Amino acid sequence: MRYLIKRHRSHRFNRPLGRAGFTLLELLLVVGIIGVITAALYPNLMNSLETRTLENEARDILTSLQRTKFSAVKYKFPHRLRFEQDAETNLWKYIIEREETAGNWTVIPRFVSRLIPPKFNVTVDLPDPDYAVVYSPLGTVTNFDLQHNTVILQSGRLKNYDQKDQREIKVYTGGSVRFVKSES
Repeated sequence: MRYLIKRHRSHRFNRPLGRAGFTLLELLLVVGIIGVITAALYPNLMNSLETRTLENEARDILTSLQRTKFSAVKYKFPHRLRFEQDAETNLWKYIIEREETAGNWTVIPRFVSRLIPPKFNVTVDLPDPDYAVVYSPLGTVTNFDLQHNTVILQSGRLKNYDQKDQREIKVYTGGSVRFVKSES
């Protein structure tokens, strides 16, 4: 005996006739909820971005100081990280240099001078007249001054939100460097 099997249409292709999508009210409600969440999280997001930018800039200076020290030790020549303020824009930049002969400093070719972003208030309190940290071939700081050994970056935006708005980089005579977060 043969049985006849009746095939049914797949239910996937059967759509109810009444509703095919979302209503305008539903879409507006979802967009409104996303807008409220975004507005609530925006200040926190901006604080995080500003904190991250300040941290990165301070760590770049810290890394450049360590790189200067290691270059002095590796190549057996005094090296320095020198800070310089542009007369026209008042922006600070820093560069690594090597002492070829006594008092004759040249920029090392593999380091491009770095500009500190203008949104940060910069205080360079390093020995005059060069505003530099000079490392000997032994890795010690030859121009160490107990009163003048810091570089401070400060964010006005973080200060307005009562956050830790300063990053202080201190240099010590032995060549070590300390990085501190603080409020102004």
